[in-house]
Amino acid sequence: WLRHGRNPTCHFLWELQRAELVCHYELKKQSMEPAGCGGLWDNISCWAPAAVGEVVTLSCPPALIHLFGRQGNISRNCTEAGWSDVYPSLSTVCWSSDNKPNMLLFYSVVKTLYTLGHSLSLIALITSTIILCLFRRLHCTRNYIHVNLFVSFILRAVAVLVKDSVIFSHNENTDCSTQPSLVGCKVSLVMFNYFIMANFFWLLVEGLYLHTLLLVTYGYTHLAVYLTIGWGLPSVFLVVWVFCRIYLEDTGCWERNDIPTPWRVINWPIMASVIINFVLFISIIRILVQKLRCSDVGGNDQSQYRRLAKSTLLLIPLFGVNYMVFVYLVETESDGIEEYKILFDLVLGSFQGLMVAILYCFLNTEVQGELKLKWRSVSLKRYMWRDYRLHRGSISHNGTDNSTPFQRNSRAQSILQTETTSL
Repeated sequence: WLRHGRNPTCHFLWELQRAELVCHYELKKQSMEPAGCGGLWDNISCWAPAAVGEVVTLSCPPALIHLFGRQGNISRNCTEAGWSDVYPSLSTVCWSSDNKPNMLLFYSVVKTLYTLGHSLSLIALITSTIILCLFRRLHCTRNYIHVNLFVSFILRAVAVLVKDSVIFSHNENTDCSTQPSLVGCKVSLVMFNYFIMANFFWLLVEGLYLHTLLLVTYGYTHLAVYLTIGWGLPSVFLVVWVFCRIYLEDTGCWERNDIPTPWRVINWPIMASVIINFVLFISIIRILVQKLRCSDVGGNDQSQYRRLAKSTLLLIPLFGVNYMVFVYLVETESDGIEEYKILFDLVLGSFQGLMVAILYCFLNTEVQGELKLKWRSVSLKRYMWRDYRLHRGSISHNGTDNSTPFQRNSRAQSILQTETTSL
């Protein structure tokens, strides 16, 4: 996710500088050069000494492979006049393919869309979290779990936005000498992976809680158990991942996955949580169908299916069922399928927090009732304060309080009556 922790241009230049140092070191180790062509660094590749008539073949420079992802071989002939030109040309073998501009446009569009999605989700989730925390009558285990899910979505969105705006921000005036260190980059990657895993595990907690609520008539699972699953389990897998990175693949910013073991430590638990949540989703739908049949015996079937469809649509974003679409393609290397997976996961996934906040906070009847009650209370206080000021003004104008009784504002009386009825 976090690539190199450097500006792409700076990372390319850094790789070239490192390759140049290694090249000069290797050339100095040569005890003697043959009568022919001496060792050469041509600003992109390192050519070892060769005898006249010898053909030296190298693979594409690693900096270009990491930049364009193309493999190939380039060669030089050692002649009596010195080294020949590189053939075939670097632009032909190691350079970008013809569809690269289209891919850059695709990634730019994806980045714009998921930035919009995470920004909207961030606003809605922060508002929802404040609402659920402020009103004491909304404090219950179900809403506590919702709040933790909202917080995991918030941390995930913040991690994505910070990653794009700080670590990957680049322009033509970027100062490569001020690029973040590898330690800071690794810490950022660790936190980012933790927020991603925590978000999936809190989706799992939502499924476990609802499934337990529907199946168990008597009994209570303490909130600490759900907190351990949501925040504790991801930290365990993350510690294992850090150790795997340190001892198996401690390269760069830990962004590459040449060895599959560390990558699977992160992704397999996420896949497992998605699959378990999908099984819970199917089980809950089955339970809902049974309850609808019991509650509407002899009733209208269309009404049953309408209620079932509504319940299903509400559960999809809460359980993250949308991730099941590409879960079996998590290790695919097909470019065409990978594009659809990126579009589906990054773009649609970025709006998932917004959908969860709308469905489970703003459209919640309990939340709406509390907001209406609060609005009525504020309106009542405002009108009573206005009536009080008018009444005080009337007293000071008449000089006595024995004048004709002041008629209270009829609208304030109406609000007071409504408030009393609601209570």
